[in-house]
Amino acid sequence: MTRLKLLYVEDEPFLGKIVKESLESRDFDVRMVADGGQVMAEYGAFAPDLCVLDVMLPQRDGYELAREIRALNPRMPILFLTAKTQTDDVLKGFQVGGNDYIRKPFSLEELIVRIQNLYQLAQLREGTLSLAQPTEVPLESIRLGRYLFFPQQYELRLDGHVRKLSHREAELLSILIENRNFKVQRRDILMRVWGDDSFFNSRNLDVYITRLRDYFRDDPQVEIVTLKGVGYLFKGAAPYPVQSGR
Repeated sequence: MTRLKLLYVEDEPFLGKIVKESLESRDFDVRMVADGGQVMAEYGAFAPDLCVLDVMLPQRDGYELAREIRALNPRMPILFLTAKTQTDDVLKGFQVGGNDYIRKPFSLEELIVRIQNLYQLAQLREGTLSLAQPTEVPLESIRLGRYLFFPQQYELRLDGHVRKLSHREAELLSILIENRNFKVQRRDILMRVWGDDSFFNSRNLDVYITRLRDYFRDDPQVEIVTLKGVGYLFKGAAPYPVQSGR
């Protein structure tokens, strides 16, 4: 089986050594770089499957690197490591091309799960992951944090309570789930759900997003983030299949 190639950018030597060795022990192929100024040369030589970028780096920060990587490969999965806690800093990471982030200090288990989820989602988007594999997002039911979403029945369930969704609510939620941790352009949603991006439909989209946020209010792990002037980002526990009725 081919090992997943990770470009890991971290300027803290002790932390970097621990994380690199831990990832390699889990059968990842890791290329570690400590200086932001050397990253793009290593990126070209290594051809990674996924990039893990610290935000604060010497020479060039993670945001700048993400922009350049995204310009070379619009579909490269990028995970940010950050000690920053401000919402604006997190949103900036998504706006420059990041797909997910994890705050320091972090557990290695969480880092590994996020890397695996992000790569699998990228494969799904590329169509390179077989729909017969257990990592697929099924049509029957999807768990999102504490919630169960049934796309075909237009239902969102929480602790035995069933909320019936409209066709457009279910369609919009499905689009957000399909693109978890990837930016979704407003226009793309409008064209897919309404068929045009008129002002009236744009206002309708705002209403539907507000409704979905309200539906998920009982689980703060599930979040729909507005990227001002861009679109939306669905964050939260990774969707995974469950058997109907659970």
